[in-house]
Amino acid sequence: MEEEKYHELAYYTLAHPDPEFIHQYIVDAYAAQTANAQTKPIKLAFALAGLYLHIEKKYSGKEVQLAHMKMAKNRKNWPVFEMPENRGEIRVSDVVQTKPGRDRDMMIEKWIISVWNAYQNCHAEVEKMVS
Repeated sequence: MEEEKYHELAYYTLAHPDPEFIHQYIVDAYAAQTANAQTKPIKLAFALAGLYLHIEKKYSGKEVQLAHMKMAKNRKNWPVFEMPENRGEIRVSDVVQTKPGRDRDMMIEKWIISVWNAYQNCHAEVEKMVS
């Protein structure tokens, strides 16, 4: 169910005219929110790095993509982050239920902040990894 909603949201963000490329934010938020024991460390590391760079450093989606490419070139071993039980109070289905346009875009921002905040125990390690 959530995966179907994610694909619906991905269609929305990929078709979005904003040059900021908000699609990258939903990719990272969904990856961090749905990570499990089988998730490869690189996937969660990139997701948390993307959330950090956008929320804390105000990177656009395009800038986050460039940072991901740089990270991939410069590192081969990725930290294993402790995944919190609660991954944020907003789910992708909540975002999709929000009216498309400005309201949904604002809900995307609230969602990614809620996921980032859920990983509070990892913030210092993510910042160190990205620096």
